[in-house]
Amino acid sequence: MATNGGALPATVVVDLDQVHGGMLEEVGGKAANLGEMLRGRFPVPAGFCVTTGAYRLAAGDVGLGEVAQAIAKASGAEREELAARARTLLAGATIPESAAVEIRSAYSALSGTSAASRNGTTGAVDGVDAPGWDAPVAVRSSATAEDLPFASFAGQQDSFLQVVGIDAVLDAVRRCWASLWTDRAVAYRATNGIDGASAALAVVVQLMVPADVAGVLFTANPVTGTRGQLVIDASPGLGEAVVSGMVDPDHIVADGGSGRILSSTVGRRQWEVRPRPGGGTERLSGASDPASLCLGTSHIQGLAALARRLEAHFGAPQDAEWALDADGRLWLTQTRAITTLYPLPARRDDAPADQVRAYFCFSLAQGLTRPLTPMGLAGMKLLGASIAAHAGFSVPEPLDGPSPFMVAGGRVYIDATTVVRSEVGRVLAPKVLGVMEARSAVVLRRLFEDERFSITTRSALPLLRRVGRIAAAYRVPAGLARVVLRPQAALENALAFEGKLRARLATGRPSPDDGPGLLARARQVFEQDVFPVLPSILPAPAGGFAMAGLAQRLLRGIAEPGELQAVMRGLPNNATTEMDLQLWSLAADVRDGPDADAVKNLLAGTPAADLARAYLEGGLPASLQSGLSAFLGQYGHRAVGEIDVGLPRWSEDPGHILGVLAGYLALGPGDAPEAKFAESARAGEAMAAELVARARRKGPLPAAVAKGALRRARLLGGLREQPKYLLIVAFDAARRDLLRAGVLLAERGILAAAEDIFFLGFAEAGAGFGPPADGGAALRELVQERQAEYARELRRRHIPRVLLSDGTEPEAVPGTGSDAAQTEPGQLRGTPASAGTVSGTARVILDPVGARLEPGEILVAPSTDPGWTPLFLTAGGLVMEMGGANSHGAVVAREYGIPAVVGVPDATSLIDTGRHMDVDGGAGTVRLAD
Repeated sequence: MATNGGALPATVVVDLDQVHGGMLEEVGGKAANLGEMLRGRFPVPAGFCVTTGAYRLAAGDVGLGEVAQAIAKASGAEREELAARARTLLAGATIPESAAVEIRSAYSALSGTSAASRNGTTGAVDGVDAPGWDAPVAVRSSATAEDLPFASFAGQQDSFLQVVGIDAVLDAVRRCWASLWTDRAVAYRATNGIDGASAALAVVVQLMVPADVAGVLFTANPVTGTRGQLVIDASPGLGEAVVSGMVDPDHIVADGGSGRILSSTVGRRQWEVRPRPGGGTERLSGASDPASLCLGTSHIQGLAALARRLEAHFGAPQDAEWALDADGRLWLTQTRAITTLYPLPARRDDAPADQVRAYFCFSLAQGLTRPLTPMGLAGMKLLGASIAAHAGFSVPEPLDGPSPFMVAGGRVYIDATTVVRSEVGRVLAPKVLGVMEARSAVVLRRLFEDERFSITTRSALPLLRRVGRIAAAYRVPAGLARVVLRPQAALENALAFEGKLRARLATGRPSPDDGPGLLARARQVFEQDVFPVLPSILPAPAGGFAMAGLAQRLLRGIAEPGELQAVMRGLPNNATTEMDLQLWSLAADVRDGPDADAVKNLLAGTPAADLARAYLEGGLPASLQSGLSAFLGQYGHRAVGEIDVGLPRWSEDPGHILGVLAGYLALGPGDAPEAKFAESARAGEAMAAELVARARRKGPLPAAVAKGALRRARLLGGLREQPKYLLIVAFDAARRDLLRAGVLLAERGILAAAEDIFFLGFAEAGAGFGPPADGGAALRELVQERQAEYARELRRRHIPRVLLSDGTEPEAVPGTGSDAAQTEPGQLRGTPASAGTVSGTARVILDPVGARLEPGEILVAPSTDPGWTPLFLTAGGLVMEMGGANSHGAVVAREYGIPAVVGVPDATSLIDTGRHMDVDGGAGTVRLAD
């Protein structure tokens, strides 16, 4: 932004029919879109644009630059005060005389056009000014950061309607300039990561359409996400009333192809008269029975045709404003991309074009709401290809992943269409998802009633052949038999696999200077080293949980609800709880060390990033430096969001761990987590003994079987975390190779920084080691584009659990959405995960890095993975939006004996930090205090 006056551009007024999409910096988003519509021969009212050049000159003249820079650095009340100062400066700015002359001339010409139209003539009108005719116009803000593909800024800046006369137009221009700095616009830019200091504003002046009916048009359903559905809000009079919410409009959902009405609701309204531009009122023509829609069938079909043209022209679903004049002609007054729609996965070439597909979000099932980096996705594709190949599926190009592997919004989706249309799949999929992400199972079941997903496969033989192929290759039946006959040997075999994996990962390591070799070795981790973990380890924990299921059947009618779940508390051999307790042990050692006070003060008063830097430089107090080094030597391969190989491990950035340590040091001696865990273990053993005693009522054999089943369940159930733990060991090895390759590319000038390699795929990174035709400029530009896209996706709060290929989110369809989770006022329902009740205050945490949880607070989170679990040691309870009874968060919550409810839709939105609530982990309910 200019900070002082300068020369006015050659022209500050451009006719809209001369504007195009490449003029964003000159005319702003709204004007650019209007110009594109005119170029596409859409019915757009005539008008002109006062370009950003006039704004920048006026802003420089009033000294806005320093204020804008200050706003960019401020927040809260200070930011609002500075924004008010900016508005005052611009509202009082003087429009340069040469600019005012251009605006006056353009407005005069526009009035002439309007007069010609009123008189039924065409072309120029002599003596336009003589009769004093001033056209009523709309004066609208058009910011450079507005109507963008990723952020619409709808309603953030001001517009003024029915503006008559040049003085009023000039005043409206100044007020539009000032609205660039409304509190809502400033906050919106900050939320979307847009530099407000560089933003500028143009102004659109258009002839008003004398609208009988007006409203908004969505070319895709903004609620359900369904492409191919048209959503229209319409009301008599000006469309501004609909946009601003001043009226209750007619609401119409129609088929986007034919315009056939699918559903409609008539709004409540009073619309007998409207103001005339020159004063007085007039009755609206075309008035009809208030109980009927204000649009006829032909008008809806006309809007459908315009919608199809808009989408084709702009290449994306649009949010448009329209008006219908007294002659029945449709006009478009604005359009922008619908930025809230979740992106669709790219359809596979082999998928029938007319068949609706069903995708479920694997990322959410893994407790990950954030997007994966491009290299993280590349690694998951290779792993998916490896699994598919082991099952006997053809994978033509492993870098593309198996055919069911999809990516949308940087998250992993799995095409579950074949599963949903399979009789066996309908039995198994909900059960598997039920323990991973319970609400996904509920949503998936709804598809069973959809005729588009009718069963086409009834035989289980194809699945058995593929599963049997893997089971035979890795001797899975022998592993399951070991669970029954020699459970201790099953445990030892599972624990011993870590050494084998680490030895495998250490073989064939390339030279640190061999870039292609490093990439090849990292790729080998995903393609060859990771998969054996699953069939080698899973039989032990799977057998343990199968034993728990057997015990449940034996104890039917004997065990009360929640009692068997209590048996699974305080399980031994859980890699995640062992990690958390080791971190607590470090905190205890530091508290008892010679420099305890210095460490406590340092952790309490130093930003996590500075603490991490001090550790990496060896500058922390001795007890903390050595203790943390030992902890990271064992667990430094872990991280928050750790299934993404593109995210730093704790060994690279221990800021999160140091923050958790600070929270641990605030606990009193009575809060010692190892004591709570030991108590949970004793309670689990005691409950198992109690249930065995009850089983004796059925006879000695049922009691003996129940005792053996419960023993195996407790001995092996904790291994449920072992496969994930070992996968991350392998991912860490791949990350180190990739990071070293990134260092080499940065040294060659191909990448700006070593970490940028994680925004490339394997083939792209490999190309960086070839002859650089452009010095790496193309790769650097690609990295920047992907980093910007990744940053935008990080801000996305809502991720569909299940998504159809037409964009529909089944959970958002009216009557089946998140409202189903609220059974009665003040009560939310989810999936029981850890029995027990607790009352306390909520602490809503969206990202655990740097978060603090006071002892006894109830953690409310979107989801959790093992990187979150150190916070559990101080939590009084747990509520999660995602997850199932055996998701990571649920398992660890049971280990510590804290009540937990998972799969509560929109919990982080419905619950505020500080809200008192009661959590019943056995019933799966959360009751919010009034």
